[in-house]
Amino acid sequence: MDFPSQRQWINALWILFGLYWIVSAFKLKKTKRRESWSQRFRYVLPLLAAFYLFQPRAHYGWLGARFVPASNAAAWIGVVLTAAGVAIAFWARWHLGANWSGVVTLKEGHELVRSGPYRNIRHPIYTGILLALLGTAVAVGEVRGLLAVAIAWLSFYTKARREESFLTQEFGPSFAEHTKRTGMFLPRFS
Repeated sequence: MDFPSQRQWINALWILFGLYWIVSAFKLKKTKRRESWSQRFRYVLPLLAAFYLFQPRAHYGWLGARFVPASNAAAWIGVVLTAAGVAIAFWARWHLGANWSGVVTLKEGHELVRSGPYRNIRHPIYTGILLALLGTAVAVGEVRGLLAVAIAWLSFYTKARREESFLTQEFGPSFAEHTKRTGMFLPRFS
């Protein structure tokens, strides 16, 4: 078994993700309206807890129990899922362009993006990150990874609801129509 190489791939994917996010943050529109720091804290703190659960530690108790057997196959499936998630997040971030922000905001000249993955999913960046986290959880193979994914999902759900409140106020009927045709984190097929 060659787990370090799979873990190196996953680490490299997350580093690539972080670098892309940093570089793309230099091309943003000016902010017109922003959530408060206390509102942001409500979803950032759980995300920090989720990422902490992925840190290698000696003793996690029952959270260290395996939910998938330790194998090369499971680790490589984790790498593929992580790569797919990062790719989806990149694709979505590319389509958002200068409208993106790490904080829930409305930008000057904000646009309701409906291209690329936004045709079918309202929050595809979160979809991609959640898939990448699931891939990392599969590679880790321990219950702590699944708990981290669940915490991240809850955090993104909280943030997405706030974003949708801002978008409803800004775009009204256009955004309401968009929500009828799209899913929050998964495509709507009806």
